Amino acid sequence: MLKIGCHLSIADGFLAAAETIVRLGGNTFQYFSRNPQGGKAKPWDERDFQNFTDYAKTHGIENILCHAPYTLNCCSIHSETREFAKMIFTDDLRRLEHFPHALYNFHPGSHTGQGVEVGIDEIAEILNEVLYPEMKTTVLLECMAGKGSEIGRNFDEIAAIIDKIQCKDHVGVCLDTCHVFSAGYDIVKHLDEVLEEFDRKIGLERLRAIHLNDSKMPFASNKDRHARIGEGTIGTEALVRIINHPKLKDLYFYLETPNEEDGYAAEIALLKKAYRW
Repeated sequence: MLKIGCHLSIADGFLAAAETIVRLGGNTFQYFSRNPQGGKAKPWDERDFQNFTDYAKTHGIENILCHAPYTLNCCSIHSETREFAKMIFTDDLRRLEHFPHALYNFHPGSHTGQGVEVGIDEIAEILNEVLYPEMKTTVLLECMAGKGSEIGRNFDEIAAIIDKIQCKDHVGVCLDTCHVFSAGYDIVKHLDEVLEEFDRKIGLERLRAIHLNDSKMPFASNKDRHARIGEGTIGTEALVRIINHPKLKDLYFYLETPNEEDGYAAEIALLKKAYRW
């Protein structure tokens, strides 16, 4: 069964989001832990969570992915921004421990002029402060497109961060198809070679989720502009090969395409029909 979903709001609660993804034809979803451009999180609602848990069990929702806000920057030149990132990280991970095995995805950050090596050290420093052996959540570093001073623009930078983390068992990777294509990894013509490089430098066992997006920008542009499935430079055929690849077929796939609900429903239906397993 294809594990497919999209990005949804939890403004009305986890149960409402779960009901929405089932109506759209999916069986998982991604949500922001809080306002993506802010820092305040919605108060935890234990009754809603229990209702969601019951609904998820009866509707085949095995797991969901929480996305950190864009304001989280673990490697800013400003110490107060790094402290803010640590606060968000700590609070989000505390909330996610309600789930049996949630995924928490975040953008590694922008070094804002300090340089990649300093940025990598600062990201690893915060991760080593917030991760702990008993936690149930897996934290995912997202592969980035490489715009500006972003860290995570290639597999080497992701691997360098992981290498410095103490609780490696709780760390994985989320591969965004738009990002890696824009970063210069040709997943259209050379998917196998890209996966071989990922395995050699990071390890495919760490790949836990894929953001399935087309791209408005050309290959190796270092620009992060998501497009609807089949309306970009990656194309439907290449994205269908990704969901059907033997090394990827069992992962969680999340659409972050510029859609309303009917558009997500159409893309989910298209991908489920194209899934061969």
